[in-house]
Amino acid sequence: MKLKEGFILRQIGEKYVVVAVGAAAKNFNGMITLNSTGALLFNLAKENVDEIQFKNALLSEYSGQITEEIALRDAKAFIQKLVEAGLLK
Repeated sequence: MKLKEGFILRQIGEKYVVVAVGAAAKNFNGMITLNSTGALLFNLAKENVDEIQFKNALLSEYSGQITEEIALRDAKAFIQKLVEAGLLK
């Protein structure tokens, strides 16, 4: 899976926001707010990745703080949010 074209991530203070630009703005109204973990995964989604790569990124970022089970659960939840928002190809 990969992000659709036309979505950018910007940092505002300690938060991150995703907004649509160009042609994508015609079909997507609003913005998505993310924390730093969401921003990490969003940037990873710019490439063609799968849930295992998301899981591994979380395990790397939070080494020793989360289990593989929790990382996979969170990766799947993030992917589902992107699907619901219509941001994935």
